[in-house]
Amino acid sequence: MNTHAFAALAHIPILVLPVGPIPRTVFEKYAAEIRTFDSIRLGDIPTGMKDERARFMPNPLSSGYLYLSYPSHPAPPRHMSLSLFRPSHFTLGIIGVAACSSSYSLTSALEQFDKTVLDISPEGSTFPLAKVCFAFEDEESAGSTGLGDTLPGIVSIPSVMGNKKLYIGTLLADLCSHILAELGRVYHVLESPIGNEYLNSALFPTLPSPSEMPLSLSSGNLGYPSYSSQPELDSSGLTTPGIQIKRSSTAGPGISHTASLIQRQSTLGSPAVRKRVSAVGAVSSHGRLYKVLGDFFLLAGRTEDASLWYAEAIVLFKTGQDPVWHASVLEGMATVFVLDAWSAGQGLQSSVSNNSIKEPWADIYEQLSQAIALYHKASVPSDLSQDHSLLALTYCTAVMRQTSLLFCTWSTKGWGALAFASMLQPGSTSYTQRTTSDSSWTNLERISIVSGVSRSQIANTVSQAHGPWLLHLGPHERLTILQSMASIYSSLGYRRKEAFILREVISCIMDLIVCGRGENDLLRKSDVGSASTDNRSENGDEVSIVGKGAVGVRQNEILEGNQSILKLLVRACKVLGVDLEAVGVAKTTDGTSSEVGGRDNGGSAVEDLERPVDAAKESFGWPELQVGVIREAIAVAEALPDPLAVARISLSALRTMHSVLASSDQYHLYQTAGRALAAMRRRGDAPAVEYWAGHPIMSIALLPLALHRMPIENPFSILTAKSSATNSLLSGITDPFLYNPRKTSGSQSKNLIVQGEPIELTITLRNPYVFDLEIQSISLSTTGVEFESSPVSALVIPPNTLYPITIIGTAKTQGTLVFRGCIVQAHWGAPREFLLPVSTDVDQNLFARRQSAVKCESGRTKYWGLDSRPWEKDERRLSTPLPSLKKPPQFLQCIVVPEQPLLRIRWTSLTHGAVMLYNGEESTIRLTLENISALPIDFLRLSFEDSTIGPAQEALSEGGLSVFETYETEYDLLHRKAFSWRNEKEITNILPNQKVVLSVTCVGKVGCAHGTVHIAYSQVNREHEEQVPTPEVFYTRQLSYPVTVTVYHMLECHDLRLMPMVDVNYDDIGSRACNSVIHLLPEVDDPTEWCLFAIDVRNTYGLPFEVTFEREQAGTQNAAVSSTVPPGSMSCIMLPVKKFRLADDQISQPIPTLSDRQFVVGKSKLSIEEEQAQRELFWYREELLKIVSARWKETNGDRNGYLSLRQQRLTLPMLKALRTDMVQVDLTLIVDTPDSSPQELDYSGGKYIASPNEMLYLRVEVANSSLSPLAMTLDLIFDPAEQVLWEGVLSNMAMGKLKPDETKTVEVPLCFLCTGRFEIGAEVRIMGAMKNSRAGASRICISVREDG
Repeated sequence: MNTHAFAALAHIPILVLPVGPIPRTVFEKYAAEIRTFDSIRLGDIPTGMKDERARFMPNPLSSGYLYLSYPSHPAPPRHMSLSLFRPSHFTLGIIGVAACSSSYSLTSALEQFDKTVLDISPEGSTFPLAKVCFAFEDEESAGSTGLGDTLPGIVSIPSVMGNKKLYIGTLLADLCSHILAELGRVYHVLESPIGNEYLNSALFPTLPSPSEMPLSLSSGNLGYPSYSSQPELDSSGLTTPGIQIKRSSTAGPGISHTASLIQRQSTLGSPAVRKRVSAVGAVSSHGRLYKVLGDFFLLAGRTEDASLWYAEAIVLFKTGQDPVWHASVLEGMATVFVLDAWSAGQGLQSSVSNNSIKEPWADIYEQLSQAIALYHKASVPSDLSQDHSLLALTYCTAVMRQTSLLFCTWSTKGWGALAFASMLQPGSTSYTQRTTSDSSWTNLERISIVSGVSRSQIANTVSQAHGPWLLHLGPHERLTILQSMASIYSSLGYRRKEAFILREVISCIMDLIVCGRGENDLLRKSDVGSASTDNRSENGDEVSIVGKGAVGVRQNEILEGNQSILKLLVRACKVLGVDLEAVGVAKTTDGTSSEVGGRDNGGSAVEDLERPVDAAKESFGWPELQVGVIREAIAVAEALPDPLAVARISLSALRTMHSVLASSDQYHLYQTAGRALAAMRRRGDAPAVEYWAGHPIMSIALLPLALHRMPIENPFSILTAKSSATNSLLSGITDPFLYNPRKTSGSQSKNLIVQGEPIELTITLRNPYVFDLEIQSISLSTTGVEFESSPVSALVIPPNTLYPITIIGTAKTQGTLVFRGCIVQAHWGAPREFLLPVSTDVDQNLFARRQSAVKCESGRTKYWGLDSRPWEKDERRLSTPLPSLKKPPQFLQCIVVPEQPLLRIRWTSLTHGAVMLYNGEESTIRLTLENISALPIDFLRLSFEDSTIGPAQEALSEGGLSVFETYETEYDLLHRKAFSWRNEKEITNILPNQKVVLSVTCVGKVGCAHGTVHIAYSQVNREHEEQVPTPEVFYTRQLSYPVTVTVYHMLECHDLRLMPMVDVNYDDIGSRACNSVIHLLPEVDDPTEWCLFAIDVRNTYGLPFEVTFEREQAGTQNAAVSSTVPPGSMSCIMLPVKKFRLADDQISQPIPTLSDRQFVVGKSKLSIEEEQAQRELFWYREELLKIVSARWKETNGDRNGYLSLRQQRLTLPMLKALRTDMVQVDLTLIVDTPDSSPQELDYSGGKYIASPNEMLYLRVEVANSSLSPLAMTLDLIFDPAEQVLWEGVLSNMAMGKLKPDETKTVEVPLCFLCTGRFEIGAEVRIMGAMKNSRAGASRICISVREDG
């Protein structure tokens, strides 16, 4: 039996055959109704026979059942030796199903049925014991089929019959009655002495025909014992009239009587000790006869009688002389035990579990174990090789029966009614399939705990059937055993064992296919050789005899069933970690796959982007084993033959396992796939497989345009806004914040290309294999505006390399152009689109998070068995969902701008682009430009760069400079530019092919080594182009001209000094300063209102220079001082400057910044007084630099320039000398004359002359020179004070509130007590002002002597 049911020994096999021209659907319909009867009550079996045929008839009140099975095919002729050993293995009854109509009568159906039975019954066979044909009337021809005729052997069933099922059940009961009757007649022959002798004549005996029976032993009665459970045995022998052992029929002409089996040495048990010979005529044991009697009673459903005779047979078999039959008896007793348990538990609806120490099925298991052991140690005579195959079959069947016992108990969760039903009729219930459908480890282990049967116990039991004895089985039997083993392993969840068995199943199937193809070739050759005119193959194709000049015609190949074999192959390989379906078949133009199992390639490009982590693939399985499995798979596909499957398997292996494949294996697989696909093309098939060589595109990069062709985006606002140098020179520091994260995130540049102009893209391809990878074509995949490019074809990528290629294309219209990736078509394959998104910082962060999550989960959980396969891990291991892509992937995007004009530099005034200047010298550079495009230019703007801008901008951006240094750096960038264009409005339009000249001023600047002139131009006004909506930006091109600058540093200024004119000795001025300053001294009318500006100028160059300092001050005449500075010497330049005072509002302002930065926090920690002093120094220095300027000129030449004084600093003493006081203080000593009139004391040599002990008066005059009224106090200081007498107080004398230009006088009497030098000082302070801040001061010296 194909199902290997546990109770197969109790089944009556009935073969259902189609008869005549009956449609397949109609036959399946009626056959399904017949197969619904899997058991018949013994009480429904008709009885009434009186002779030996009544031996196995049931009693009228019997309560048992007769079990039926419906095999799909009869037993093969090579199993005829088992006809007495195992009658349940053969077809005992045959039912023909015919559809009668007006054109097909009952007589024709009966004749066809008899011929069919003769064809399938081997010659000399005892079976079938009964046959009947069911003729079903066609509904369309009801009443005209002649069903009213009565013919023996055929039963008509009208179409108008209401309850056909009841009638079919009655007919089946009648057929079973005939089968039981024939069993009685067979046993009547066996119970005779000659029959018993034939029964014991061989290991697997058969009864010969009556003509071959020896008549010398036919008389006499040996007297067999009789039991009450059976009728009395008739001793008439074989000569009883009317008894016929078999039908007088012959086998059909197409049946082979000798099985083509491979003769092998037996591997079951020990070799035979002695040879069993034919013992016909000798007295034999009755054990086999009792065993056959028990088998017949078991088939008849009489388990009590079967158990009784089995017990008698075991008593006789205990001598150990017949272990095979002894084992068969044990199998029968185990079947009887289950049938009795089924009868006792018929009313149970669920499985029950016995918690006792011994399981209820333990005895049955032990009996079957003993039977298996007996089969295993049985010996077979070496000259009877046929018995080796049959003994191996009985051994494997016994193992499968024991496995069925355990599996049914396990799958139904315990010993009970469901287990009995599964053992009796495995296909009658789907409970087992529902229970084992959940193949999770938890469910399978729970079933094992509930049922009391472990999976390992079942697997160990079924593994006994696998061994070298399988080689003795016929191909069909071996395939059936292996198929059942694979099904058991699959239900148990042992996928690896299942895959191991499936590989042998496929091997067995392929042996059958190859052998069948060889037999067909022999038949075809014999037909071709015997035919003289019309030579045709079995498929109907014409065949030409191959000879010189002849043409061989390929025969049509039968492809039916190939896909099923390939599915088994794929299932087995997936368990071992080999995916044979990694490369599918591309779709055809109508949207269907060219082969079953082809994959949809439409969304593969997008699915690649959603995979968690494509880079970290884990290996699974043993590479050596996987490579061997791939070779087997290719051999199977080649043997079918299926060239497409050969190609898919080879390419799938290259795609998924190239990292573990050796170089020779990669070459072999690649060549195998090529040969298979080439063969299909030669035969007219043109399948296209999916792209298989992994992800070939590593990167796509847009080659940047040439600098003079690159478009630059600009807002329209710059056309109306006033040009500011601050925006260009201080561009690196215009951000009001020192750190702005939004600026970095939004600073990604756009890819701009020009409409109608070619661009180049570089594509980097990868070949991970050891052979040259042939690419049929590569083209760009774009969206957006129309893009025209030529694909690259016939490309060969060297092995294990990265191979760059360049594709040139042109955008036809303006807009947005997106490069999604590439469309790649490999040799023999279909084109496939590969997407290549552009990774941003956010995408890389998200990818890192996803990769980290996968690594964390992979290290956290340990997987065992097949759960460790990579595709299983991806589905189970993530306890938390991966971070999803919040936005669609971003691709390489380009903005196609309108057509742009093109400008070039035709001529320049510089030689080799170099200019040499002195520091501060100016020079003019002339550039001739030509418009070489067909578009006019109406926008032209120049910008400049030099080597001093970058370091200054970097220093400003770092923010490490002080406020004063920051101002000086910004001032140098804005007001001391190395390049400038002063005639910005001289050029407005440049027509096509027109030339214009530009003049650029270059100034020598120390530290400037090179610079660049940038010329931005565009066509802004495009009224002829309708643009809706109005664009907010326009695009320019930039032409750059580099200039090499050499600046000579020749003059340096040092040691700036400011001195009050009161303290200046005019005699020293003439000796220290140049002579030109002497003529400026007379204009100094009041020395207290003037100061002297002095600075040293050093010449570090080899030529003399004339230096001129100029003064431009309000309220004075312009003045200039010149001096010639020889090489290597230093000159002191002096210039009188009138003192001045700045308003308080001006000096209280902070030091400004020339850029637009705000929120700048000062790093210096100065007090309020120090900060105020710093501001005063800054503003007075700026005012001084506005008053005094310097220029230079070559002494013997015309070259000239300016000399910068901004490196000079101002100190507090200089500030006091330069600034006029807020309050004027005048000190005068008064003495009374004899006529009592006050008189000023003598003043000579800058001091007063006084006498000691003389009363004097100190007159202090305070004048408010400010623009606002001031409340002041006066402090007097005498030095030395201890030698002076005075009246009143000297400190904090209130002067009151003085209005502007108001003067107040204070007199203090005093007297000097001794001679010597005295000093008197006066300081005026503003009431409420800061401490130590004075508004005015004065000082006088007094020389006290006796002669004064």
